[in-house]
Amino acid sequence: MKRLFFFGFLIIFTINSCATEKPNVSPLSNGFYSETKKTESDSGIENFSVNINENVNAAEITNLISSFPKFKNAAVNEEISSLKYTLQNYLYAIDSGNISGKNKTLKSLEKSYKKIQKLRKYLNKDDDAVLNRYLVRIKTNVTFIEDSINTKK
Repeated sequence: MKRLFFFGFLIIFTINSCATEKPNVSPLSNGFYSETKKTESDSGIENFSVNINENVNAAEITNLISSFPKFKNAAVNEEISSLKYTLQNYLYAIDSGNISGKNKTLKSLEKSYKKIQKLRKYLNKDDDAVLNRYLVRIKTNVTFIEDSINTKK
C-alpha cells in the first residue's frame, strides 16, 4: 500500500513538474541582447542605426529568403543557398551595428549575385524570369538599406 502511494505521488509530482512552464532564465534573452547593444553604442564605437525589425526592405528580404523557389539546376540551387545565407548574415550585421561584418557580407553577396547571373543561362525561360524577379527585388531592397545607412551617417 505504501509503495502504491509512493509511486502515485511520484507520478503526479513528475507530471506536474513537467507541465508547468518555467520563466526563461537564459542569459541570452531579448533583454540581455538589447542591454548589450545599448552598452556597445554607449562605448563610443561608430555605429549606424537601422532598425531591422521596423525596416520594410529588410522584411521583404526576409520574405524573399523564405519563399525562394527551387530550380532544376543543382548549381543554381547551391548558389542560391549561399546567397540566402549571406543575406541573413547581412541583416544580422546591420541589426547588430557591425560595420566590418556588413561590408564583408556585402562583398560576399555581390560575388554570389554575379555567380547566379552567370548560371542563369542554364535555366529555361520561365525559371530564368522567376529568378530574375527575385534577384531584382533583392538587389533593390539591399540598395535601399544601404542608402538609408549612408544618409544616417
